[in-house]
Amino acid sequence: MVAISETPPAEIQIDEALLRDLLVSQHPDLASQPITTVGEGWDNAIYKLGDELALRLPRRAQAARLIKQEQRWLPILAERLPLPIPVPVRTGMPERRVPWHWSVVPWLDGETVDRTAMRPLEGAVFGAFLRALHVPPSNNAPPNPHRDVPLTKKAPDVRARLERVGKRVPEGVTRLWKDGLASAIDVEPTWIHGDLHARNVLVADGTISGIIDWGDICVGDPATDLASFWTVLPTREARLRAMKAYGPLSGATLCRARAWAAFFGIILLDTGLTDHPQHAAMGAAILRRLRDEIQEP
Repeated sequence: MVAISETPPAEIQIDEALLRDLLVSQHPDLASQPITTVGEGWDNAIYKLGDELALRLPRRAQAARLIKQEQRWLPILAERLPLPIPVPVRTGMPERRVPWHWSVVPWLDGETVDRTAMRPLEGAVFGAFLRALHVPPSNNAPPNPHRDVPLTKKAPDVRARLERVGKRVPEGVTRLWKDGLASAIDVEPTWIHGDLHARNVLVADGTISGIIDWGDICVGDPATDLASFWTVLPTREARLRAMKAYGPLSGATLCRARAWAAFFGIILLDTGLTDHPQHAAMGAAILRRLRDEIQEP
């Protein structure tokens, strides 16, 4: 059985003094700017630097590769994406106390969509963004062992988690998951973000102001990202607008997208109940949206 997941502990201690030392030694022209703690995820820590920049540092070794992928690929992808993304403007080099690469990125204003309201009209903006992202990759595009996989690879994990939280998962949602498992991939692989949930989309004054946390970027089934119709968009109106803006989708791709959404919902609910109530609330919201869609005429 898969062990109950908790937020991985940080492998290095990051504080303002360390950040200031890094800037003095590598980017001295930025070293006098104020530093404000923003928060930590599973992989990275974010600090605001002055008014216009942010520092993004791995908090554990597993995330070091993800930072380098952002540094390599975001400048290329940003040229065709219709929404702001945090393209690194400076690169930090490994040192003794931080043995991995790190980034200075633009500060993108806004709150994550799990904390603030999004206008339904933004569904169309989000769908157009996904369409622009989902294009054939270059020959050397990166793989991802966690996202560039068929749903069947996730089945043992989901089965174990359902043993713990299954009573909280609507029966219809488990059926969507099983339907997705049976749906063959019927489209060519494209670039995908790989982790499009509510804490990776920023909203300011009701409009989408940025898409963040690109460490899982890879080539894979676009249905993985299309799950964001339910992981990100809070209303049915917004989802319908997103689907229309995205363009034609096969029934099999939509089936897999709903199953990926069920996967993200179950994962967030299970891990959140362990040690992160905000993740649990996000997971419950995703499962509720899927359930409501099943029940709608």
